[in-house]
Parts: sequence; structure tokens; C-alpha cells
Amino acid sequence: MTATETPSTESGAAPSEHRGFGVDVGGSGVKGGIVDLDTGQLIGERFKLDTPQPSTPDAVAKTVAAVVREFGWTGGLGVTYPGVVTDGIVRTAANVDKAWIGTSARDVISAELDGQQVTVLNDADAAGLAEEKFGAGRDNTGVIVLLTFGTGIGSAVIHNGLLLPNTEFGHLEVGGKEAEHRAASSVKERKDWSYERWTQEVTKVLVAVENAIWPDLFIAGGGISRKADKWIPLLKNRTPVVAATLLNTAGIVGAAMASDVDVTTP
Repeated sequence: MTATETPSTESGAAPSEHRGFGVDVGGSGVKGGIVDLDTGQLIGERFKLDTPQPSTPDAVAKTVAAVVREFGWTGGLGVTYPGVVTDGIVRTAANVDKAWIGTSARDVISAELDGQQVTVLNDADAAGLAEEKFGAGRDNTGVIVLLTFGTGIGSAVIHNGLLLPNTEFGHLEVGGKEAEHRAASSVKERKDWSYERWTQEVTKVLVAVENAIWPDLFIAGGGISRKADKWIPLLKNRTPVVAATLLNTAGIVGAAMASDVDVTTP
């Protein structure tokens, strides 16, 4: 595994003492860092290791522990997982080893960290928490839906700061097809669609979601959100759509937030 470091999002202001630690587990990398929980900014740099292959629970837990130890962090921490997690137990495994299903991610990671308290949540949920409080949704109230467009479509629903976990809107049936099979950014790439053609499919997904829960704001995430000016203006749904702003740090920040307080209850 190769360690890499990237610049932090720190603005230069003195960090607060209200800190947390987040680890974002993805299909290709495991990255973590210390987070200022008053500003949502990283304190110092993040640290990243390659996701082990095969990405079994024990192998990933060891990698998470290595990231945490790089910082000498000994307190509680939050960890994202790319799938459904209920009460710390993994229920789905799309981009990681199937051995995760039924495993207590919380327990297996905590064991590698000598009993440190670990909170595990879905990766899109973590990003949604961060974007709602510190990113594109920070000046908004009501129901905010984050949709991440990548290989599939991840989702998070936040209502006035509280998370409704594991929504999995990417698996909604839209016009006889799963939403992510219709409108993930990977579909655009595979079919070599223009932004105009792709946003027709994205609009169908947004309309299906907004007809079900009537959100006040959509936040569009994923790598393609970096080019939001090329496609968000083409959308035809009724709810405002804005681009995510935290991007690569959102998962780390949201994980740290979830380790600090219960993000699902007032």
C-alpha cells in the first residue's frame, strides 16, 4: 500500500479544541484526518492508504487502524462504509468483499484499535451530513437530499441537521429501471452521452425523488459535480439543485461528526 498526503482544507484560522477524527473507506482508498468540528475543516493534512485487495473486513480494519495510528489519535472516531450499515452491522457490499455482509464493522475495526469507540455509517450519509452543515447546504433549512453521481448513485437525506440513514435512492425504480442504471455518471461515460442527453435521465431521477419526499434542496456530489456548470443548468426538475463544495473531504468530515453526536435524533 502506498501512503499519499493531500493539502488540508484549513483556512489558516486557529483550530478549535472541538475535534473529531474521520476515516472514509472507498473502493480504491482509505483516507482519514482530524476535523475541526466547529468549522468542518481538516486540521493538518489527510492521510490515505490504498484499499486492500481483497477488501475483507480484517484487511480493511487493519488499514483503517494504520490510518488512525498515523495521527496518534486515541479517542472515538467515525468510519464510512460504501453500503448499508445498521447499528454498526453491514447489510450490503457492492464495491467491497462480500464477506462484509453481516459483519459488525464497528466491532472489527474497534478490535484493531484496542477498543477505541468506533461509529460506522454509510459513506453518502456522511457526505450529506458534512455538506448540510458546512458545505453547499449550510445556509438552508428543511429537507436536503444529497445525491452522489459516480459508478452508482449514493444518497443522503438530512432534515434540519438530522440524518435519515441508508436511503439508497440509487436503487429506486424509475421508469422500469434502477435510478443508478439510468443516471449514474458511469452511464454517461459508458454510452458517451452529451451533458444534454445525460441530464434528461438525471431529471427523471430527481423528479421521482422529489415527488416522493418533496425536498427543499438537492445537492449534487461525486466527481462530475466539479463540472456542475456544464449540466446543473440543464436540469428540468422543480427543486433547486446546487453542487457539493466539500468534495474529497466530505466523507472524513461527516464521519467525524457522526462520532461526536448522535446524528439521527434531536
